[in-house]
Amino acid sequence: MGVALITPFNTNGDVDYTALMRLVDYQLQSGTDYLVVLGTTAETPTLTPIEQKEITQLIINKVNGRIPIVLGVGGNNTRAVTEKLKTDDFTGIDAILSVVPYYNKPSQEGIYQHYKQIALATRLPVVLYNVPGRTGVNMSAGTTLRIAREFDNVVGVKEASGNMTQIGDIIKNKPQDFQVISGDDGITFPLITFGAVGVISVIGNAFPKEFSRMVRLALSGNYATALHIHHNFTELFELLFVDGNPAGVKSMLNMMGFIENELRLPLISTRITTYEKIRSVLQELNIKC
Repeated sequence: MGVALITPFNTNGDVDYTALMRLVDYQLQSGTDYLVVLGTTAETPTLTPIEQKEITQLIINKVNGRIPIVLGVGGNNTRAVTEKLKTDDFTGIDAILSVVPYYNKPSQEGIYQHYKQIALATRLPVVLYNVPGRTGVNMSAGTTLRIAREFDNVVGVKEASGNMTQIGDIIKNKPQDFQVISGDDGITFPLITFGAVGVISVIGNAFPKEFSRMVRLALSGNYATALHIHHNFTELFELLFVDGNPAGVKSMLNMMGFIENELRLPLISTRITTYEKIRSVLQELNIKC
């Protein structure tokens, strides 16, 4: 289980670096396998370049090599992404996560050519990220498999299309060492039974110990116990995203005393009705809030 880290903000809107370090400690102490920094859940588009560098360096220093760090490096300007990969300092970064280009709505050939340039621009392992609900375009199984077969440093895909047939096709036909990672907490359990290797998780921000245990149990073939844990989180999976991500998980972390319940516009906090539903579920799960 990797965790797509949130970015905590103070009530004045500044990055809360103290809370961020507290969250990283929590992850390190709770069995998280790796951290994903500056992903979607981090509200990265709202962070300044200086904030992005400070967040990345602080996390690198805090982790100090104890678990891998995957850095989000993507965009819809291929030249800008490749230039960043060629010129930035990636010391302390173990891999990059790069999203399918958004807004432009490229063709499948355009997506392939985009990732070809990325793969050629870095020696770091590259994880593709397919999330059509956000990007406006789906990377097909055929395109994913083409990229996986042609570029040795493209090591996996975070699949968040929700299309079980498509993901199953990738798992069935992928190169042996290419990893398929769930990008959706709610379908992680069934995807592992298909052959996925784990998840880049949102709910893991709040429940790293519990959710990583579910993943490990499922990977070891203990499906009954893993399914029990999965069912415990079913209501939270829905509440996480009903008002958008990361509003749901930030409200959970706020109830648990980790952060202020603050997001940066255009994102806003969960509705009070959602907040109270989350509180009720946490209380049922005997989680202090």
